[in-house]
Amino acid sequence: MRIYYLVFGLLLLCLVPAPGNGGIISTVQRYFCKVRSGRCALVSCLPKEEHIGSCSLTGRKCCRRRK
Repeated sequence: MRIYYLVFGLLLLCLVPAPGNGGIISTVQRYFCKVRSGRCALVSCLPKEEHIGSCSLTGRKCCRRRK
């Protein structure tokens, strides 16, 4: 039974992102940006693009062409 506690603890440590690192959350946000036909911009969107969300916790923007 004690091995289950050890495995659960290691699994929990691997899934919790480190401070300042988005880890799983940033990956999911980038995936949803691609699903919405967007691209991840480092600073800002281009003039002919609209801001539709974020790609990471650090401020990258998800942009796509205006309709």
